[in-house]
Amino acid sequence: MDSDVVTDVTDHTYMTVTRAHVRACGADKEPSVTPVTAAPGLQGVDGVGRCILALDLGTTTGWAIRGHDGLITSGTVSLRPGRFDGGGMRYLRFTNWLTEIDRLSGPVAAIWFEEVRRHAGTDASHIYGGLMATLTSWAELRGVPYEGVPVGTIKRHAAGKGNADKAAMVAAVRARGFSPADDNEADAIAILLWALETKGGVA
Repeated sequence: MDSDVVTDVTDHTYMTVTRAHVRACGADKEPSVTPVTAAPGLQGVDGVGRCILALDLGTTTGWAIRGHDGLITSGTVSLRPGRFDGGGMRYLRFTNWLTEIDRLSGPVAAIWFEEVRRHAGTDASHIYGGLMATLTSWAELRGVPYEGVPVGTIKRHAAGKGNADKAAMVAAVRARGFSPADDNEADAIAILLWALETKGGVA
């Protein structure tokens, strides 16, 4: 296992670690894994030792999870339906993925996701709504608390500007010692860091 110590712009020190993991979670690539110390004083569902999941919902969904061991694992999962799939297969595949990541890395104690109020087109809006409905019903069935985080809030916390573009978000997350493959994974990591460092918006 190879590791590198990285100090980010906020003087937090992380050790980036690469390992083969979460093959069954449906990630499109080997996930990046980074141990991180949660913000002091976290209580309840955001407490140290609890499994926290962050999601950037979309056809390519970015995800980041802080496990019981303090490691942050991140990646992406493709929910694009096949040529002969019915319209509901995207959401069934997402349900199965949530169940599998909960089984392998959980139990998940809390879920944070990017709350999008404006979409580029009708199709994107429908897909996001379907994924959010799937996620929230999955969480309700299992008693897992969840909350959406406004896009501007995530961008301001990560990049310092509420209208930061995709490249700026990727750069901001990389400056924190992570190696996101794309903006979807970067957004998920940013959501998770926001949840941990602000205690879910309380701090």
